[in-house]
Amino acid sequence: MKQRTQGPAGAAEAAATAAPGRCRVPAQPAAQGAADRLRDRAGGTEGDAVRGEHTHGEGPLPRPAVQRSSVRGQILAALRTALVTGDLRPGEVYSAPVLAERFGVSATPVREAMQQLALEGAVEVVPNRGFRVVERGARELAELAEVRALIEVPVMLRLARTVPAERWAGLRPLAEATVRAASSGCRATYAESDRAFHAAVLALTGNEQLVRIAEDLHRRAQWPLVGGVSGTRGRAQLIADAHEHTALLDALIAGDLDVIRSLVGEHFNGAG
Repeated sequence: MKQRTQGPAGAAEAAATAAPGRCRVPAQPAAQGAADRLRDRAGGTEGDAVRGEHTHGEGPLPRPAVQRSSVRGQILAALRTALVTGDLRPGEVYSAPVLAERFGVSATPVREAMQQLALEGAVEVVPNRGFRVVERGARELAELAEVRALIEVPVMLRLARTVPAERWAGLRPLAEATVRAASSGCRATYAESDRAFHAAVLALTGNEQLVRIAEDLHRRAQWPLVGGVSGTRGRAQLIADAHEHTALLDALIAGDLDVIRSLVGEHFNGAG
């Protein structure tokens, strides 16, 4: 991996030349080198240590191409992708300065992004060290699926009775996009298209709070389990989940409530 020798401006140049469609993110060495530690001490502050800046024992790290504008948002998106792919491993501790070094930005937007993930429950602050990715078990995933079903099943049944067929047909491109994303085998690409489809369906209610809450639950359901259980889902499983979107859309157009109820329950149990 090419080490950073430039600031955000250099990162912007990297954004213009980065290869499109990349799914995986490069890995970081298991421990930080002596030069990195000296650089952190020179550039850090006592407040940094309180927020957590330990640099040892860290696993794979994402390195997106970032631009000057919306750096924090780009870093947050990259970290969310790394959570889905398992490149940010459950139980591992990551520090803002080391992540920032690999991103080619200052530690501030990385720390802000990690603090946002802490608010979302994806990571937890470890004083004087950094941020630990939360370890999740199968029970939590099952609970998330149950809550999503309690929210979305009655909503979709209501929408099936009230939304005209032509509006459902307008969501066909989003459903088909999930199939293409699944065919790529990239879990992060599929996760994004999956959320887009579900959000578009729920947006037909006109209830922004519902869409926001459902998206948060959906995102949390996509994080890997401890041991990487959910991260082992293969391409065939992703494609099967994606085809459930098109089948659900057909049922919504037809107003077949029994099929809708069954499909949504099965889809959530598959963490889709």
